[in-house]
This record gives sequence, structure tokens and C-alpha cells, in this order.
Amino acid sequence: MLQVVPDYYKEFHCIAGACKHSCCIGWEIDIDPEMAEYYRNLPGELGERLRANIAWEDPPHFILGEGERCPFLNKENLCDIILTLGEEQICGICSDHPRFRNELPGRVETGIGLCCEEAARLILSRREPVRLEVSGTDGEEDEILELRDDVLTLLQERELPVQARVEQMLDRCGGYLPDRTAGEWVEFLLGLERLTGEWTELLELLRDRWQEIDLAGFDSFMTERQTEYEQFVVYLIYRHFANAFDEMEVGARASFAAFGYELLRLLGAVLWTSQGEFSVAQQVELARLFSSELEYSEDNMDAILEELY
Repeated sequence: MLQVVPDYYKEFHCIAGACKHSCCIGWEIDIDPEMAEYYRNLPGELGERLRANIAWEDPPHFILGEGERCPFLNKENLCDIILTLGEEQICGICSDHPRFRNELPGRVETGIGLCCEEAARLILSRREPVRLEVSGTDGEEDEILELRDDVLTLLQERELPVQARVEQMLDRCGGYLPDRTAGEWVEFLLGLERLTGEWTELLELLRDRWQEIDLAGFDSFMTERQTEYEQFVVYLIYRHFANAFDEMEVGARASFAAFGYELLRLLGAVLWTSQGEFSVAQQVELARLFSSELEYSEDNMDAILEELY
């Protein structure tokens, strides 16, 4: 079995209480069966508190409190379970997040998701091209993985602008973006499930001001920061491309990466037009919102991919 990770994977560490967008707020947290049984039988005060704050239907999950906070997230935004029992006694989803795993024939590909602000900062602020680290044996290669490797190489050919690389990726994969204005795309996105008012406000700002954007001026402003877009598109291709099951699906997933690039670029441009500035921190936050609002919603992903077939 081959194990595959991007070379920045080992650099990730949860920033815990310093995180402004805790994954313990606003997300339903399922508990794996083994840990649910452990919590059900844990003695003492913490055991009583656990049993009182878990919904035991299938799957068991924590009952979120005020502000949709996990009941074990304390005022310092630290986990009382970890503080009391140690990291070994938290449920699988809490231990893994924001890590993702794609299980493929003969190989498991692991990465960290952009919905986490620290993961987004690590990925987008990286200057070096991404390399995949492979360990183990007996992995199976197939045409989709070989194409994915070619696409990753193409996307990191820095003698070309990112825009040109994205267009070449679409040509290589048989993908395309429907001919719609930014305003039409925003109306589509506003029709999808939305988690936060912040995302809605950004989309509404783009809807109302997309015709005022100086995109050429913004692109010039971002000349020295093209790697942020490169890293974003490379992440999307690494995470989503290998799950394609036929040529049409390959094209749609390449188109999703191109769609993500164009949306991130437009959102950055409208903020720059409105504020006269656009920082790396703002870019990281845009990527985090894109990921949590679209990439981490199965319904939203299905709706977008259907538009891109």
C-alpha cells in the first residue's frame, strides 16, 4: 500500500486556542463507536458530563451549546476532554480534522483541508512548488493518476502566468467554464446552502460591484503573489482529481479547480477595489470560506459539479 502526502503535511500543527475559527464551533461532531462506548462507561464527573452532552442516536454526536459551541470547548477555546484525559481520548473526527484521506486502489492519499485557517495559511503562504511524498509499496497507477501528475506539473510551471496554466489545465482535461458573468455566478452561489453571514456578505458585495472591478489593476497588484493562486489550485487538484471515475468527471473536477481560482480572484479583486488593499491574511480567509462553504458541503459540491459537466 502506498501512502501519499504533500510535502508540507508534516509542518501542520493545530493552533488550538489561538484559532479564530475553531472547528469546535458550528460543526456537528460525530463520535466513532469505539469512543462512544468509552464515553458511555467513563466514571467520575467528566463521564457524567459526557453522557449528559451526547445525543446517542446513530451516529452519536455532541449536543452543541450556545453559539453552536461544542459543550467541551472552554472559555479559552481549549478542549476539556484533552485537558483532562489527553489527546488519545478524543473521537476520531476531532483527532483527524482538518486532515482528509482519499482511499484509492493500492494507495491512500492524505492532506490537510483549507477549511482550517492554519492549514490555509500554511498552504497559501508557501513559496516552493508542492511535491508529493510517497512511501510504501505495491501501489497501483492508473490513467487518471498519471494525468493528475501531469496537471500538477503543468500548474507549477512558473514561467507562465497562473491564468495561462489554468487554461492549459482545462484544455488538457477536457474541462470548461460556462460563459456566465460574475453576477450570474454569484446568484447561483447565493442559491446554495450557506453557513455564515460573512460568506453571504462577500457574495453580495461581488454581486453588487462586479462591474466596477479593475481586474487588470488587481492582477498587476498581485503580480508578486501568484504563488497563492498556484497553491490553491494545486490543493484542489490534489484533493479532488483522483476521485474522478471517468473522463467527464475528470473534466468537471478540473473545471471546479478553475472555478475556484476565478472565484477567489474575483473576491480578492472586489475587496481590493472596495478597500484599496488586499493582504495575504485576507486571501487566506477567502480560501478558508470557499472551502468550508463549498468544498466541505456535499450538496454544494454536487450542485457545482453538475453545473460544470
